[in-house]
Amino acid sequence: MATVKRDERLQQGLIAAGLFLLLIWLIKAVEVLSGADLSVLGVRPNELSGLWGVAFAPLIHGSLSHLAANSVGVLVLVAALFYGYPNSRWRVLLLVWAGAGLGVWLFGRDSLHFGASGLTHGLFFFLFLVSLLRRDKRSIALMMIAFFLFGGMIYSIFPREPGISYESHFSGAVAGVIAALLWWRADPKPPVKRYDWEDNDEEDEAIGDLWQSSVPPQTPGHSDHHDDASRGQ
Repeated sequence: MATVKRDERLQQGLIAAGLFLLLIWLIKAVEVLSGADLSVLGVRPNELSGLWGVAFAPLIHGSLSHLAANSVGVLVLVAALFYGYPNSRWRVLLLVWAGAGLGVWLFGRDSLHFGASGLTHGLFFFLFLVSLLRRDKRSIALMMIAFFLFGGMIYSIFPREPGISYESHFSGAVAGVIAALLWWRADPKPPVKRYDWEDNDEEDEAIGDLWQSSVPPQTPGHSDHHDDASRGQ
């Protein structure tokens, strides 16, 4: 039964990630075929009109290579979130999505910021920190997979290239850390496997309770000698 539930969670995660990827690829296809410029739906810092980007920026990408790079992260990290954290997954997604956009709107450079990299960075940092807080096998395994594939995200929250929105990466990471601190207890830990010998409290018939005695048994000869010596004194 537990295996079935795990399979269902993984399937749900893959479906959710697949539907999101289908949406953003359709949006990019419409943009390319129509010749429209949807970058105007990105976040424009410190402008009221730029707040729309909080909702729409993760759906918009500047190029096919930009979209392809983010697609791998979306697929793996969303699936990991749904598989490992079924109780908190939607709250984490909402906080990371909104937090990444609002952070850019408040502190970003005067430019248009768009792309799903803020979302993927937020999910990565959530998986990373929550595994350190929970320290169960499933959380650690998911973190190791994420770190092996996307460990470079630790460095990409800092300025590197002018055309990359490190503000989005950094804001998403902060949102992921906050989500981990808020909800690391929201999901039950997987049961710890116990072996039969761990629950066996019966004493060994050959040993009995001899191991409990701290004084070794004395031989009769030793006892008689001790008594004789005492009487002699």
